Amino acid sequence: MAELAPHELRVLVAVAETGGFSAAAVRLGLTQSAVSHSVRGSEAKVGAVLFERGRGGASPTPAGERAVGLARRILRLYEVLGAEARGAGREPADAAGGVLRIAAFRSAALHLLPPALERLTARHPGIRPEVRVVRELGAGTAGEVAAGRADLGIATLNGTGPVPHEGGAAGLLTGVLREEAYALVHPAGHPDPKALPLLDWDENCGSYTRDWWRAQDWIPRATVKAEDDAMVLTMVGRGLGMAILPELSLCEATDAVDITGLGPSGPVRRVGYVTTPESASTLAVRALIRELRSEKA
Repeated sequence: MAELAPHELRVLVAVAETGGFSAAAVRLGLTQSAVSHSVRGSEAKVGAVLFERGRGGASPTPAGERAVGLARRILRLYEVLGAEARGAGREPADAAGGVLRIAAFRSAALHLLPPALERLTARHPGIRPEVRVVRELGAGTAGEVAAGRADLGIATLNGTGPVPHEGGAAGLLTGVLREEAYALVHPAGHPDPKALPLLDWDENCGSYTRDWWRAQDWIPRATVKAEDDAMVLTMVGRGLGMAILPELSLCEATDAVDITGLGPSGPVRRVGYVTTPESASTLAVRALIRELRSEKA
């Protein structure tokens, strides 16, 4: 198969992100016919249709989604090549540099990442972290890494997304950073918290959690489902119900709630990092993983 050139990869990414050949042409400073010709040439080289064309524009086919994700990852390597080459042979503090793109779910971005990033930037002042909060639904943070939009993600490793266990899946590399137990959270001083309505949130959907829940006859069906764990915690503090939350979510607990452990048989969430094989070899990602692991120590 003929190889795709960098400019062809940029065209694929631009079409996918803008939703059409015309918009991609504007972004890249090309003509629409040049973009169309480039896509057709890429499809011929790959041997698959990469975009569905229609009146509403162009959308990636499954083959196109995969190709665009890999294109972003390849183009990212071009971006970091200079920083990696310049860092070779330098002192460790000066070796790593450039933008480091991180995707994390909300509670990890609030409580797990900041101390690690503080140490990272103190030791490697040339690194510029960019953190995006991504909901841990569907592909979640791991999907951002696989699609080439993040160099490293903080993910739930035993959830239902594309990285269900340590060691990696879908061409990704993972490692556990912490294991955290779930706890029962209820209004402070309530005499019978298990009698309260259950409050839940969209991202609390790991199969390991649901299997445990189904085996507990005291847990009612959720009457309220919020968008995130912070909303659930606030509602519990207002006396609107009880909830089952992991440790990172409980960092923001106030005196308005009490926290009760669920015992040794309670569910445990495994939180870890997700990256690609190519990013795992870069100085910046390796440095961040070291800081994240030192947080666990």
